[in-house]
Amino acid sequence: MEINKSETFSHWENWKGTLAKAVSLAEMVGMSDKTVEKIGVQIGSILAAAIDPENREQRLLQELWKVGDDKERAVLTRMLIKMIQTDIQH
Repeated sequence: MEINKSETFSHWENWKGTLAKAVSLAEMVGMSDKTVEKIGVQIGSILAAAIDPENREQRLLQELWKVGDDKERAVLTRMLIKMIQTDIQH
């Protein structure tokens, strides 16, 4: 999947949908919540360091990521996962 300048990431709802698909796939293959969180933190670090946010929501996430410590980033990751799981259920 192309991440940089991808149309998928230009709209917040599409971006959340992409995350939801990734989390759903991880759950289908039997990954634990802890493993999904760990991968999410790794991906968050890559995105925060290498990708220019394309909307204000992504910019806010990037700024929060950059000021947070490891524990806060893990919490932010859990919150994002919870948010998209809630979206899937509705």
